[in-house]
Amino acid sequence: MPRETVLEGVPEPPPEDDDRDLRPQTMRDMVGQREVRERLGIAVDAAQKRGEPLGHILFDGPPGLGKTTFAHCLPTEMGTTKQMANGAGLTAPKDLLPYLTNLSEGSILFIDEVHRIPRAVEEYLYTAMEDFRIDIVLGDGVNARTLNMPLKRFTLIGATTRAGMLSAPLRDRFQIREHLGFYDVADLTEIARRNAKKLKVRLDDDAAEMIARRCRGTPRVANNLLRWLRDYADSRANGHITVEVADAALKMAGVDDLGLGSHERQYLETLMRVFSGGPAGIEAIAHTMNVAVDTLTDDVEPFLLRSELLVRTPRGRMATAKAYHHLKKTPPKSDGGNQSNLFD
Repeated sequence: MPRETVLEGVPEPPPEDDDRDLRPQTMRDMVGQREVRERLGIAVDAAQKRGEPLGHILFDGPPGLGKTTFAHCLPTEMGTTKQMANGAGLTAPKDLLPYLTNLSEGSILFIDEVHRIPRAVEEYLYTAMEDFRIDIVLGDGVNARTLNMPLKRFTLIGATTRAGMLSAPLRDRFQIREHLGFYDVADLTEIARRNAKKLKVRLDDDAAEMIARRCRGTPRVANNLLRWLRDYADSRANGHITVEVADAALKMAGVDDLGLGSHERQYLETLMRVFSGGPAGIEAIAHTMNVAVDTLTDDVEPFLLRSELLVRTPRGRMATAKAYHHLKKTPPKSDGGNQSNLFD
């Protein structure tokens, strides 16, 4: 089994709790992302046959869809070591040097949130990724000299939730780029079943499907809901999660049939009650709810937009007919201009 390299001066990750570590260890254990797994399987097989390291890989997509999981599984598939870093922690080139100089032949360096790497650090990665060397400047002024330090051939795996913030020179140096999409109900149901066994909790099939339908297409959310259901069942249902127990527990947590939380329903209710469904400016909505604007744009609105419960127009936010139907409210009558044709 491959081991993880521990570097001096680099904080060690917290020890894994077997009861709560639901992350698959190999790609064979993963559910969903079939096309991504198939393409990566081909890349791994070809690299092993040639005796070469994998090409550099970039994973992008929303949080909780498996970017870090793939980064954990690939070293196992390749039978090599891995090191882990976070882009926000690499504030200067000196922060990157311990990782690069301690790489072994064919090992993997995983950088999460790679888009947060500063430009000065990013430029160090260019030669490391392409030529497997780094240039270290010693001294200052006329006495300065450059030391070329060769590196072992390695694989850089980057993960980002905001691929558009990556500079083109860095983005183009990844030979393999994979976008992870949201999971369907069947895959999420299977994930809930498997993880219920890991957590040693009795989970009925219809309860597993209820979790899958309310977790926003995201395995991480499904795991969080499953843990809450386990706590609820242990406390009030003798550890057995039936569909009735799951429904009661999710209602207590404020998660409705579509997976909306209380803040998202409050947002829609405010938009409908105070602004007649819109259009309304985000600052006006935020002030009315007494919530920060970035909380609404970053945390509340994304799932409403994806669920087609909210639209952004040049004049502001508007609730859709689907949102009125979901909250069991009557849409306002069209006034010929303000409501456009969203309710026609």
